[in-house]
Amino acid sequence: MNDQINIKSLDAKQIRISDFTYDLPDQRIAKHPLEARELSKLLVYKNGEISESVFKNLPSEIAEGTTMVFNNTKVIQARLIFHKETGARIEIFCLEPLQPADYNLAFQACGSSSWKCIVGNARKWKSGALKMPFFVGDQEYFLQAEKKEALDGAQEILFSWSHPDLCFSDVLEATGKIPIPPYLNRDTEEDDLVRYQTVYSKYEGSVAAPTAGLHFTKDVFAHLDEKNIRRQELTLHVGAGTFKPVKSEQIGGHEMHTEHIQVTLETVKDLIQSENKIVAVGTTSVRSLESLYWMGVKILSGKENPYLLQQWEAYQLPATYTRREAYQAIADFMQEKGLTLFNAATQIIIAPAYDFKVISGLVTNFHQPQSTLLLLISALVGDQWRKIYRYALDNDFRFLSYGDSSLLMRE
Repeated sequence: MNDQINIKSLDAKQIRISDFTYDLPDQRIAKHPLEARELSKLLVYKNGEISESVFKNLPSEIAEGTTMVFNNTKVIQARLIFHKETGARIEIFCLEPLQPADYNLAFQACGSSSWKCIVGNARKWKSGALKMPFFVGDQEYFLQAEKKEALDGAQEILFSWSHPDLCFSDVLEATGKIPIPPYLNRDTEEDDLVRYQTVYSKYEGSVAAPTAGLHFTKDVFAHLDEKNIRRQELTLHVGAGTFKPVKSEQIGGHEMHTEHIQVTLETVKDLIQSENKIVAVGTTSVRSLESLYWMGVKILSGKENPYLLQQWEAYQLPATYTRREAYQAIADFMQEKGLTLFNAATQIIIAPAYDFKVISGLVTNFHQPQSTLLLLISALVGDQWRKIYRYALDNDFRFLSYGDSSLLMRE
């Protein structure tokens, strides 16, 4: 068994990213969302066959009794534009909180908060604090940014503000911009404040939207309910690493970013009881659900630190447990510790050698060439991803974050 596990890990690491490319003309990238979310096109892949529909018809494509899992993270206005007295523009992109390190506590912090950030035009900011004015009503206040410790590829920034009663989430709302994807090649617009959020977003922390969920509306949810399609939510805060290109020839040389997961005991118990298929909404939900399985395996195997799943652990841990057994291990662990919320972090990379343990299908948009997200799609549908993407290109589907959608079912 251990030899088989090591072979799977080796096979995955030797995958060449150049084998996962296709020609994506710029005009096929959706630069703006459609006026109505649910009118996006929907590509359906089932039993090896492709069909075409409209997203509002998604409930008719999913079997009654299926459980759908949604990522309820909320995108924060993480881009902060400062200007030095010289006129130099410094852009600070908030990635994740450092002090306090907990997302909820960081957003509730009053007076100051320290974050891991990417600094644009950093060569123009050698020393000193940056200040940005903002208004609450008619009163002017200031947000200040100070450089602290240099981090790997990033910078610790201490933010402080002059309004004593505002929390950091209020300050971001007053000063920040929604960080739309860089490939849109445009500035954030007013419409993005609404359309780059899912209608079910709840918990602040993402710097990129879980874009598969952007197509859902109250009407679509109502139709899912009518068909007895169950819904559960979890939280994975999407990091900027989701846009990180794979620069190594083989994916074994690519370091996956860490993303933070939160799931309630109630959700874990519901997924244990789920008798039917589980369909993930978005690749972030896939990463969360599959990571939770392996965290349960770590508990069952007596491994240290079940709260963290490293990049290649899923290819090295024993895969003999069922989904129910692994999720029950998490539920038991939470109850023993008196936890109602499981906080964890994952670096999992899902590539063609991966063996899915939880999901039967995926609702997702169309992803960039040579990306880890495209590797995940290939893991799900095999080489059929080429046929699927060729169909989408030949039939005027819109690509990437604001593009059209697909329902992909495992064979």
